[in-house]
Amino acid sequence: MVKEEKKAPKLRFNGYTNDWERKKLGNVAKITPGGTPSKNISNYWYPKEIPWLSSGEINKEIIFSTDDMISKEGFNNSSAKWIKQDSVLIALAGQGKTRGKVAINRIPLTTNQSIAGIEPSNEVYYKFLYHQLTKDYLKLRLVSSGDGSRGGLNKKLLNDYAVNLSSIDEQHKLGILLSRIDNTLQLHERKCEELTLIKKALLQKLFPKKDEIKPEVRYKNFSDAWEQRKLREVVNFLDTLRKPLEGAKRVKGPYPYYGASGIVDYVDGYLFDEELILLSEDGANITERNYPVCFLASGKYWVNNHAHVLKIKEDNDNNFICNSLERKDYTKYNTGMAMPKLNKETCKGIPIMCPNYDEQKKIGNYFRKFDTLITLHQHKLEKLKQLKKFLLQNMFI
Repeated sequence: MVKEEKKAPKLRFNGYTNDWERKKLGNVAKITPGGTPSKNISNYWYPKEIPWLSSGEINKEIIFSTDDMISKEGFNNSSAKWIKQDSVLIALAGQGKTRGKVAINRIPLTTNQSIAGIEPSNEVYYKFLYHQLTKDYLKLRLVSSGDGSRGGLNKKLLNDYAVNLSSIDEQHKLGILLSRIDNTLQLHERKCEELTLIKKALLQKLFPKKDEIKPEVRYKNFSDAWEQRKLREVVNFLDTLRKPLEGAKRVKGPYPYYGASGIVDYVDGYLFDEELILLSEDGANITERNYPVCFLASGKYWVNNHAHVLKIKEDNDNNFICNSLERKDYTKYNTGMAMPKLNKETCKGIPIMCPNYDEQKKIGNYFRKFDTLITLHQHKLEKLKQLKKFLLQNMFI
């Protein structure tokens, strides 16, 4: 028995009941692969007159215009063609997961040979097509996986690629809705980035620089020199209380399950019920630092054996000690060979600069408020991502 193909999405705007039509992309859009400008460097870059997009820039899933330019002579000597404003751009090839990425150009431009422009006909709204191809990203990669040694897309594959189209009016509504969500997503992403940068700058001001005993900026009435202590003097290690759970043995539940990178799952049980500091024990992030190495855990939660569990001693502040540890470069404390590792004994000897408890508390509380604000934007960002994913799954075929 042949399964009947869906002709309409699950979720629609009121008043739309007509079936969607399945058409080849090449029949409803003009596909224009890019080209390389003149190899003459002087012609290539000077004078800069014509916008030209290089392959690396498509890696941004944003609506953008390019700052790169080429000369008219360089453009005339290339195989590149003008791509109209408000067209969809797609990476034909590229490193990593670049192939299949899409973007919208806000100005007329030309591209290199690794990017093609898709200029929709009057039957297709460009924002609708952008979001449909974003949704189809993995499918596009599979379609092109066997094509040539680079596994790239090409004009023929794109021409033959099937897209599902609603009426142009419904396309407009869908495209505008999802673009508004994208704009809000970008707003929260920028806010998180800005707050993170501000926090980094403040940490440099409110903590002493290397070989200094006082920070550059202090709260009123604090003037004493900070003291250097070993980590074992300010925290107790609770590593013996942590317990790993293999994936197959985890029962889903409401309690966070922490590892070296933060929460990795939720389980039906907990080991700790107080605010403690978690410090990564192993993993590439110890040296690469793509996300926090040290973070606070509170409430009821479980910790596996990939994070040290630290409880502060009397007259120390959790958030102050956590931020002190997060600022450190752990390269010289790495004891791993194939995989970076911070063993317990090495961690105990890590030096940490500490003021008195009152100053620790003020600094700790200040950054706690900052972290709460960052977390708020991150939660909004995550909810918006989930909403967009739901809409893409249910408002498209």
